Amino acid sequence: MDDLLQEFIAETRETLEALSGEIVAWESAPHDRDRLDAIFRFVHTVKGSCGFLDLPRLARLSHAAEDVLAAVRDGHRTPDTALVNAVLAIVDRIGEIVEAIDVGASLDDSGEDLLIAALDKGGDAAVACAPQAQTPALRNATRSVRLNVDLLDRMMSGMSDMVLARNELARRLRDDDVEPGVEAALERLSLTVAEMRETVTRTRMQKIDALFSALPRMVRDTAAEVAKSVTLHIEGADVELDREMIEMMRDPLVHIVRNAIDHGIEAPAERRIAGKRENGRLAISARQSGNQIIIEITDDGRGVDTERLVAKVVAQGLRSEAELRLLSDKAKLDLIFEPGLSTKEEVTSISGRGVGMDVVRANVEQIGGRIELFSTLGQGLTIAIHVPLTLSIISTIGIGVEGQRFALPRQAIEEIVRVGGDAIRIDMLGDTPAATVRERRMPLVDLGQVLGFERDPLGVPMLVIVGVSGGSYALAVDDVLDTEELVIKPAAPAVMAAGVYAGQTLPDSGLPMLLLDCAGIAAAAGLHFTREALVDEVEVEDTADAGSALLFDDLDGARRLVPLAIIERIELVPGDAIRFSAGRLRLSTDSGIVPLVAMGAWQDRAAVAVLRLRDDDNEIAYAIAEALDIFALPAELVPAAEPGPVAGVVALNGEQVELLDLHWLFAHHGGDQTSAAPPVCLIDGADQAWMMTFLRPVLEGAGYRVASRLKKNESAAVVLTMDATLPAAAAKAPVIRLRREANAPADDASVYRYDRPGLLAALAQSAGGR
Repeated sequence: MDDLLQEFIAETRETLEALSGEIVAWESAPHDRDRLDAIFRFVHTVKGSCGFLDLPRLARLSHAAEDVLAAVRDGHRTPDTALVNAVLAIVDRIGEIVEAIDVGASLDDSGEDLLIAALDKGGDAAVACAPQAQTPALRNATRSVRLNVDLLDRMMSGMSDMVLARNELARRLRDDDVEPGVEAALERLSLTVAEMRETVTRTRMQKIDALFSALPRMVRDTAAEVAKSVTLHIEGADVELDREMIEMMRDPLVHIVRNAIDHGIEAPAERRIAGKRENGRLAISARQSGNQIIIEITDDGRGVDTERLVAKVVAQGLRSEAELRLLSDKAKLDLIFEPGLSTKEEVTSISGRGVGMDVVRANVEQIGGRIELFSTLGQGLTIAIHVPLTLSIISTIGIGVEGQRFALPRQAIEEIVRVGGDAIRIDMLGDTPAATVRERRMPLVDLGQVLGFERDPLGVPMLVIVGVSGGSYALAVDDVLDTEELVIKPAAPAVMAAGVYAGQTLPDSGLPMLLLDCAGIAAAAGLHFTREALVDEVEVEDTADAGSALLFDDLDGARRLVPLAIIERIELVPGDAIRFSAGRLRLSTDSGIVPLVAMGAWQDRAAVAVLRLRDDDNEIAYAIAEALDIFALPAELVPAAEPGPVAGVVALNGEQVELLDLHWLFAHHGGDQTSAAPPVCLIDGADQAWMMTFLRPVLEGAGYRVASRLKKNESAAVVLTMDATLPAAAAKAPVIRLRREANAPADDASVYRYDRPGLLAALAQSAGGR
């Protein structure tokens, strides 16, 4: 905490030196929104920092100044001389308190109420009575040296030039015969450059624990302030990040965490009603994924109601309703970053002023990062902040595609292979290419196509096997050039927004080169990585060979085959699109409801891979764990012992693999889509109400349309009654009479009303075998 306090004091001093001039300039130009926003952000940041540094006096003063500046921003106050004087007095007092904290001196708090009162309209007298500036004791001796970030950048740039010069010199000496003494000198130079590189790099690197260490206290205090109970879990505190990025991430992280507690996590009573634990859970983690640092903040609160968010944006006049209704769900979720938007109904010390999330995104984008939101209504929100490894020297491999050069982080590359022969080949799964590397099947991504070139993926000569979080894929390139150690810096925001780049670099050739983001390329290619499976949405060709079959791992762990000709496509669907309703599993799709077959547990999966199977008339879905490969269907089949979803077993590469019985699957699950009108079962007599309530589901399950009266020109296939006298419709349709007693005389042809098998048998006999 001492280190954080010293950083807070140093940063506040630097900001105060420039802020007084900004306030005076703002007085002369009250409509200068940029200056007003800068002053507002300063007092807002001071207030937020005081929340976890436990500085109540500073928090009270900065909160009061923030209130009046917010009123000016909203147009409710005009920045006249009296207001500017009052804000200046508050800022001066903040500076005095900061200096007193630094030297450990006490500072009387009398008169601070008058400073706050001076912020109100007509508070001029309060300023005159406010305490005069006091000079605290001399500062403690400086415990650290604060360097300008530009100076560190110049050090890194110089170090980069040294590394590149060393690389060029080593290449030139390799091409010529040199004396052993020169080689030894080069080796010493290389070791010295490596040591200096590490030392200079360390001046900018810091464990992210410096960012996380203040969170437990802040979460505790914030939760207590809003009468909630929150448990904090932190992972990845040992991950190292550029010092500048840590400073840039401090305010965004504070905003996100406080908003999660105030907006996202429900009150204990509300959580009990929703079936949740009273204690909310907030998880913050950091990890390195390839050439990125990913910071995730996850809560188990209410999530984001996008429809309510849209209504708020419209109500606050930020955008039109017609425009917002055309947005996708993801775009609606991103409205949370709309400047000036607040979903809080009232202003509190934590939130409600519409400041925060837009600043969060601006700060992250300033360092070349990006933010993703993942929300599940009623279950929580995850905010993932992707920060590139900027201003860091990393080992890269240069690749070429369509005459362009790019760099890939070496640590993300598993191997590099040349296409050729049966061991390393490219096959087509439907109209989607897949790579096979020594019997290992993986998705293929053509870098040229991702970058917008028209290419045939079957003609690429080189594959770079790239590992990302969740799996691996093959990246098709034209050339693999060389390996270099390069300094990576942020690219322009427009370039980073493409999602496939992680920064830019300058190799010894002198030509700028972009570093590729391996995870971003996978996302741009439509690959979906999950813990259970990797499924690329595939449209299977209608002309697929009838003798081919898809090999897949089923949900129950068995390995099975299904003829490729029956597969319309393979897709990944959300787990909540599958429901058990009306006696069977069904899948909700864009076009309607499709029967679904699952041979194992799917409930714990956030996303489920399904095969969409279709014959001439009907369609069913079949849930699987993972699609593996395509094989020629073996000719010999050992039939199953009894009818069921498995027709039998075949031998495939020495392994017993089950083959699905399509006839059985469609016979038992494909009957929902039928075009023939169902026969009518007419309910007649005094007990119509009982029969409609108790028997209608049974009859409709047997394939009948149940009616209490016939439409014009409609006839009944069977009549059901509990009366002793036959109804009028009995002259044209067979009649089944139900009785109340379980036992009946031997000559009584009626059916006991709770004898379900007997009723269905009588229906089948009376209605022509249906």
